[in-house]
Amino acid sequence: MSRTLKKAGIPMIIILLAIAVMFALASLKKQPEKEEVVTKDFLVDAKPIEFGTVDFLVYSQGSVQAKNKTMLSTQVSGRVASIADNFVEGGFFAKGDVLVELEDADYRTDLLLAEAELARAQASLDEEKARGMVAAEEWRSFNQGTPPELGLRKPQLAREQATVKAAEAGLQRAKRNLERTKIRAPYDGLVKTRNVDLGQFVTLGSQLGEVFSTAIGEVRLPLTDDDVAFLDDLSDTNPKVILSTDIAGKTVQWTGALVRDEAILDGKSRVIYGVVEVVDPYLLRSEAASNAQPLRFGRFVSAQISGISSPNIVVLPRNVLRLDGTVLTVDENKEIKINFVTVQRTDEDFVYISDGLNPEHQVVMSAVPNPYNGMPVRFLGDEDKEPSANEIPANNNAIEVK
Repeated sequence: MSRTLKKAGIPMIIILLAIAVMFALASLKKQPEKEEVVTKDFLVDAKPIEFGTVDFLVYSQGSVQAKNKTMLSTQVSGRVASIADNFVEGGFFAKGDVLVELEDADYRTDLLLAEAELARAQASLDEEKARGMVAAEEWRSFNQGTPPELGLRKPQLAREQATVKAAEAGLQRAKRNLERTKIRAPYDGLVKTRNVDLGQFVTLGSQLGEVFSTAIGEVRLPLTDDDVAFLDDLSDTNPKVILSTDIAGKTVQWTGALVRDEAILDGKSRVIYGVVEVVDPYLLRSEAASNAQPLRFGRFVSAQISGISSPNIVVLPRNVLRLDGTVLTVDENKEIKINFVTVQRTDEDFVYISDGLNPEHQVVMSAVPNPYNGMPVRFLGDEDKEPSANEIPANNNAIEVK
């Protein structure tokens, strides 16, 4: 029995000794240091509020076209006798150049006939004047008093005078018809299309081709009501317009002026079209740099229109404006202020604020989750400074950090 107790007691003694050693070692372990964990104020990025005068810009786009377009047509009929070398698609010409010439033999004959008819009518008039003078002399030799108009052949004289006027009109018509066999350019321009060729017979009113004037180019720009609100009155001033496009990887610009709007809203798009004029788009009359590019008709361009100027405007990135129309600022105590602002305009990148911001505050540029008025914050660079009065411990109990 005692042997059995000895066998069972030895393991228990070993276990008790192990527990005693464990407690002894635990008592020798150094107690961990206790540190206070401080919750810092929310870190924000902010910049001072700057007020200034903003020259607003309005952006649009459109295609270049000629201000004057003419479909050349004939005023007489005949066979095409000659065509000018520059009367080809894309050919340039000057005002008064003969582009197409018709056979004029018949019209020269008509001119001779008209001249002969005028000469005959003039001779008849001279003869009638002589007869009237003879009749007047005869009346005075045989009668006393006022002679009748018929006796002096005045009706016959008036008839011959009318015949002369008709002959003169016929002569003028014959001269015009002869001149109309030469179709001349109405202005300096270029040929858009040509619809006639040598030997072709054309009738009165036949369309020979379409030509464009190169004096002034136009660009029709669609403008919304918001765009128009930021433009000056076009009846008083013509805003400057910068037209641009990319050519061979380079941005090329031209200068024009917004001269008018078309006064009627487009029924489908509900926009109004403004018209920009560019003088001498093909650089034919003005001195230009050697590397200057002509503004060709049909080119698609972007337009930047100079608009009105507004003072005391704050320009901020668009992401600073919150969905509820507020902007966060930081006051002199480094506390958040939620400001309801008046937005004069927004575009793709910026928001233009005219009222609602304190110039002594700073605008918060970074995102702040769940902000509230009086929320303490800190700025970049404050990490190395002493904790502010707003920085408080997370709780009153020390937290062990192992």
